[in-house]
Formats: sequence, C-alpha cells, structure tokens
Amino acid sequence: MNEQAEDLQLIRRIADRDAGALEHLYDIYERPVYAFAYRLLNDAMAAEEAVQELFLRIWNNAERYDSSHGKLSTWMFALARNISIDMLRRRNARAAAVPVEDEQLNTVIDETSDTELAVERTLEGEQIRSALDQLGEEQQQVIDLIYYKGLTQQEVSDRCAIPLGTVKSRVRLALKQLHKRLSGMERGESRV
Repeated sequence: MNEQAEDLQLIRRIADRDAGALEHLYDIYERPVYAFAYRLLNDAMAAEEAVQELFLRIWNNAERYDSSHGKLSTWMFALARNISIDMLRRRNARAAAVPVEDEQLNTVIDETSDTELAVERTLEGEQIRSALDQLGEEQQQVIDLIYYKGLTQQEVSDRCAIPLGTVKSRVRLALKQLHKRLSGMERGESRV
C-alpha cells in the first residue's frame, strides 16, 4: 500500500472516530510537523502546542479532508502553517497591547550581552556539529532530511530510493551514536 492510500485509509478511520488511527497518524507525522512549526514559531513550547492543536483539528474535522485537492500531508502542513500564523498573530497582538514603561525597560536583562552564555551555546553547537560530522554519510543524510528538513521516514525512503526499514535502521543507529557521543556534554566531559 502506498503512502497516499495509507493516509487516505487513516483519515477515513479518523472520521469514523477511530482513536487508534489518529494515534498512528500522529506517530507518522508528529516529528516533521513539529519541525515545521518550530521553524515558523522559533519556540519549542509553541511548536508543541501547534502540533497538539493540529491533531485536535484533524480529529474534529477529518471528514473535511478532500483527497482530490492533494495529499493528506499537504493538508496537514497547511493546517499547521495556519495554526502557527494564528499563534504568531496572537503573540504579536498581546505584545503590542502591553504598554512598556521606562522603568520596566531599565529592568529588562539584555541576555544577548551575556558573553559566558553565548560562548557556552557556541561550544555546545560545535560539539553537536562535530558529533554529527562523525556519523557516516548515509546516517548524516537521513538525520538531515528528517530532523532539519522535516521529511517523514517514508518520504526519505522515496527520495533516496532506499527501503523504509533501512531508513529506520539508519536513524536509530545515528541517534544511538549521537546520544553516546553527546551524553558527556552535560557532565562537562569532552567525548566528541
């Protein structure tokens, strides 16, 4: 069964109130939708909220999906985009509605001038980049496509012309290696 047929079957089951189908759809699309929302919102909590709102809307409006207008994933990402834009608008409206007094401005800490924090973040970024660079080329490719470009494992399989099981194995092994190499970061060890 191809991806589009599977998605169509899932959305029909969701329209029939099959919670298991929604859970399966969530398992497939949660990560790429989160990555997409995070790129728009630049806020982890807001991106999580956008993902939850998306799947709530899918549960409540699954019958509105029309496969003649495009793939389910396209519909989902359009919804996620709209949710994220609405969240940005609400955030900006709240920020504009709050008057700022001169005294408040003087008490706001300028976090960008915290040199120690900036150096620490730069070092962490270098350690992560170094750990990623130590992965094999094939593992780097799947990690980049899934976590930085927001593709699903099935889309990576299709794009790279490799079996889905191979994609899953490469991701699992890459994450295991990254975890092993980066686990010393929190303890201040240099394992990279």
